[in-house]
Amino acid sequence: MTKVLEGRELAGFIKERQAHMVKALRSQKKFPKLVIIRDSENPVITKYVNLKRRYGEDIGVEVVDLFVQNPSLEALKDAVKKSSADASVSGIIVQLPLTNTDWTDEVVNEIAPEKDVDGLRNYADDEKRYFDSATATAINWLLAGHNIELENKKIAIVGRGKLVGAPLNRMWTNSNFDVKMFHRGDDLAEIKNFDVIVSATGQPHLITNAMIKPGTVVVDAGTASENGVLVGDIDDEIRARTDLLAITPKIGGVGPLTVTVLFEDVLKACMGFKNE
Repeated sequence: MTKVLEGRELAGFIKERQAHMVKALRSQKKFPKLVIIRDSENPVITKYVNLKRRYGEDIGVEVVDLFVQNPSLEALKDAVKKSSADASVSGIIVQLPLTNTDWTDEVVNEIAPEKDVDGLRNYADDEKRYFDSATATAINWLLAGHNIELENKKIAIVGRGKLVGAPLNRMWTNSNFDVKMFHRGDDLAEIKNFDVIVSATGQPHLITNAMIKPGTVVVDAGTASENGVLVGDIDDEIRARTDLLAITPKIGGVGPLTVTVLFEDVLKACMGFKNE
């Protein structure tokens, strides 16, 4: 029987601990604060911003939704610079994608490294990285929480984006796991030879039933809007299979833990993690 990689329960346990941490910080006159900078009202973006705002309210963290209207590259960079210089701000994220995706690197690189709680900046080899990608870390937590071992497994990562594919590849390669990345235009039929598949392209139904062998672990970390409904990369017929080792649910897999990791990083920053 296929195991469902449910993330909500694990996130709930961590969230309860975080609420206690916030109370302890407030007793020390430390007030964690997250600034979310965005320039779009795309429904997918709005959904995730609202999820973060509600999570922050639940555990006592102030969340500022900073919407840059009539965006320009300079306006977005200025918004990031001001938040980076604001001592009351613990963490900053730029909600992607931006209206102009060509601006992404220049904008996120303005985030102060010690406030880059989503791990999106580009780091020089000699520059300290305070935080890893929240989504990539969430995938690690999810698999570990369900006792999914990655050693001696062939791992395929489909998509090389800043949020998931690229950082997850870096993290797992550094852990000496057997990882291969698949990019746009690659032959995805090859992923049938892999034991663990993580897909994060934002292309609905990209991964089909014929691409998945029995006994595979399948993680859907892709998000897109299709006719107003949020969908992932994995075709629905795959979730009906009973011969997989494990698969994320349509809702409630990686997503809840990504938000949890993000706020974990905000609390670390507020506690003075940046001075370690």
